Amino acid sequence: EQSRCVDVAKNGENIFFGADRNIYCLNETGEVLWKQKVLDQCAAIKVSGNGKTVLAAFVDGMVCWYRAEDGRKLLTLYVHPDNTRWALWTDAGYYDCALGAESLIGWHLNQGKDHAASFYPVSQFRNTFYRPDIIAGTITGEVEKTSQTAINNTTDPVPTGLEQPVDITQALPPEVTILSPPPDSEINTQSIKIVYNVRLSGDEAPQSVKVLVDGRPVQLLTNVRKGRNEATVEVPSRNCEVSLIAKNSFGPSVPVVIGLKWKGKSDADQLFKPKLYVLAVGVSQYQNKELALQFPAKDAADFAESMKPQKGLLYGEVVVKLLTDKQATKENILDGLEWLQRETTSKDMAMLFLAGHGINDNTGNFFYLPVNADLERIRTTCVNYTDIQQTVSAVAGKIIVYVDACHSGNVMGTGRRAVVDLVGMVNELAGAESGAVVFTSSTGRQYSLEDNAWNNGAFTKALVEGIKGKADLFNNRSISVKTLDAYITQRVKELTKGKQAPTTIIPNSMPDFPIAVTP
Repeated sequence: EQSRCVDVAKNGENIFFGADRNIYCLNETGEVLWKQKVLDQCAAIKVSGNGKTVLAAFVDGMVCWYRAEDGRKLLTLYVHPDNTRWALWTDAGYYDCALGAESLIGWHLNQGKDHAASFYPVSQFRNTFYRPDIIAGTITGEVEKTSQTAINNTTDPVPTGLEQPVDITQALPPEVTILSPPPDSEINTQSIKIVYNVRLSGDEAPQSVKVLVDGRPVQLLTNVRKGRNEATVEVPSRNCEVSLIAKNSFGPSVPVVIGLKWKGKSDADQLFKPKLYVLAVGVSQYQNKELALQFPAKDAADFAESMKPQKGLLYGEVVVKLLTDKQATKENILDGLEWLQRETTSKDMAMLFLAGHGINDNTGNFFYLPVNADLERIRTTCVNYTDIQQTVSAVAGKIIVYVDACHSGNVMGTGRRAVVDLVGMVNELAGAESGAVVFTSSTGRQYSLEDNAWNNGAFTKALVEGIKGKADLFNNRSISVKTLDAYITQRVKELTKGKQAPTTIIPNSMPDFPIAVTP
């Protein structure tokens, strides 16, 4: 085994080698104090400034942190080649990640030599393992310190991030497969029979199967058993994709998707123009004057105005509910969410626009701040992301969520974080079960910028320009989710000189579709 790289601790007492199959720590006399087996050849090794950790980079692109005193692995980092998605995790499975990056890592479980292995993305265990607080604490050492204090006080120990909280093999979600019709089947009737199989590793029965058409929920099947099942599903008279998601008490399955090709008679529905329902909320002038912002109320109004000309073009009607400043109370926002859910049919489009301040509580949950928000009573005076998520998952038609709630300012008060973390909320909204397309003004850990020169926030400036025609990148009069994403990304980068990076998350089961058209 060859040494590929080396670093020496600042005190000169220990030397660290990165080799082909191991990392070694030697003392000044050459005695091996510890060695740690690695999965790939080490390309670089470095002792941290405080001497407590050793970082190693590997040929496969991973970067790992090890405890200098005994070589115990603390964290692994993977950065996707697109340089926007990354995941950071402990071997126990606790993780933090960028928006849309939950598909990069997961649990690989062998099923014996006669069966293919199963892969479970970490998103299926989000409620248990998404713990950015543990990841941050693992780096600083605060998590282990807190855990030791809990042990000394004879209470249940706080997870250190190095220990798995559950036996993953005993807490697996189901797996679902579609037996018929086969992918790309031709159909001539809107009522089709789907035969599917639900597999579970344990004795627990499945709770339900959710049916989605083009990424949006259309049916919930509750009379589901382990093994073979049948269901009748209504589909539109056009080419479409049907997805199934099975669920038990541990979580949802990975969606299984088949495409169907319409070969029936042309329907009047082909000429039907959907209605667009827009709920736009923006708060600039909070009752708490310290929270004041300049443009969120104008951003919400400008976005709503940019969609109104689509009446008669892409949409038969455009119905807008605008809540700004004094109108944007918690009660009115919740009423607006209920209105959006109630009015939107399966043939319609819904859009939710939120601009203003967001905040995370001490457990990481996201809250949107209405005009009458009280930071001492977040749970009772602010809009919980669960209210947003429940609305999004219940809307019958397609839904797009625009979130511009990461503005800087004295939001958190002394000793609190100044940047809101949107990652957990957005990944859940854009998950297969909720099925929303989500545009965010930043990566979730950046400030959203506004400027008098733009007369808007940077995100809304780019969004409105794109909808009005700048995102018609192929000169075909169509502005789709993906072309709008591409335009906003580049435009915000130009406006902010690279200080802000908007992000768009599209569910895997949802094909691209038009948002607007040019006259």
